[in-house]
Amino acid sequence: MRVPDQTQPTTMHECLPSDAVGKRVACDGERGTVRFVGTVPPTAGLWLGVEWDNPDRGKHDGSHEGVHYFTCRHPKGGSFVRPKKASFGVDYLTAIRRRYEMEVQQVLGEEIQISTRTVEMVGFELLECAPMWPLLEELYASENDITELQKPNDVLQSLTVLDLSTNPLVDGAVLNSVNYYFITSSEGCKTAMFPALKSLAVNSNNISEWSVINELEKLQSLVRLSCRQNPLLSQERNPGTAMQLLIARVGRLEALNRWTVLPEDRRGAELDYCKMFGLEWLASGGHRDPQQNRPSAEFTTQHPRYQSLIQKYGAPEDSELKKQEPFALKNQLLSITFVCPDETDRKSVVKKLPDSMIVQKVKGLLYRLLKIPGAELKLSYTSSKMEGKEIEIDNDLKPLQFYSIEDGDKVLVRWL
Repeated sequence: MRVPDQTQPTTMHECLPSDAVGKRVACDGERGTVRFVGTVPPTAGLWLGVEWDNPDRGKHDGSHEGVHYFTCRHPKGGSFVRPKKASFGVDYLTAIRRRYEMEVQQVLGEEIQISTRTVEMVGFELLECAPMWPLLEELYASENDITELQKPNDVLQSLTVLDLSTNPLVDGAVLNSVNYYFITSSEGCKTAMFPALKSLAVNSNNISEWSVINELEKLQSLVRLSCRQNPLLSQERNPGTAMQLLIARVGRLEALNRWTVLPEDRRGAELDYCKMFGLEWLASGGHRDPQQNRPSAEFTTQHPRYQSLIQKYGAPEDSELKKQEPFALKNQLLSITFVCPDETDRKSVVKKLPDSMIVQKVKGLLYRLLKIPGAELKLSYTSSKMEGKEIEIDNDLKPLQFYSIEDGDKVLVRWL
């Protein structure tokens, strides 16, 4: 294959910048990068060789009639256009993928090489940039001071991972914009937006309303969610309850805050959810008879999955309904004796702990109390009410009350 003669004289078109190669251009709604400027025999006049962000816009790999003019990553991602049809200076992207490599360059319109698979945002006009990444799969936009999300029309359709952590994303009136622009579809329906999104991270935001979590249920492919350190979770007196509410409200989650959601976890969370809001459901017009079951619009808006869960498990019985009572810490403390049966030289330790304390935090306490080196703890407990029976404590996300641990019970501590 012949290559173009690099010594041939060319006269730059008056509308072209002197350093056109490498610049970003737009043409007929498509964006690309200039890879070649010059003549393309046998045609007359100047041409731009463009590698398009969307390879479907291209026609070839930068070759014409046996001459290779420029290189494309995609075999049909390039084409030639006349300079008068191309608009320069179209980029809004200030800096991409250099966060850990160098200081952000503040020159508007400067191109920075990126992968169509992964982009780390340190700029701000996220949706303005999105048309440049038609095949983008992973987008990391943490610590961008994002307070509002706009409706992503016809962009980010291939996105599978989105990280919006450490942004003041939801605060007061901003909640409405997130609910409408980010997801926006009817109650109980899936949205057409972000059809491929499987993993979403919104850690360390200002999320304080369950209605935001309800909106995430509309994402048709979402299976992994991370939303640690949000006001929403601290509102619940029991961290384990907060986790259960998250699981119950988003029906397809397989992982939550880096923890695997097992089938038994989902079943337990959904059953508890039905019991927890059963009285509210009945008061709103809900009924165990399907013919008379007409909960109010307000209730179904606050609990969009409740009706489907009732169909799945059946309505909770009167004896199962949970009345929300004020939290009184003094009434919830348990006196627990911790014993190391395999270490007879160690003395037992007695501690008063809230029954809402999750097992993971109990283990953290034991590491400090017993000064155990990095080892995997195995817990079980015995009760005077069940002589000779040792019950395994096998789920770090569950609270002590889940295992019916009572005041005066003995927890056995072992490690590998």
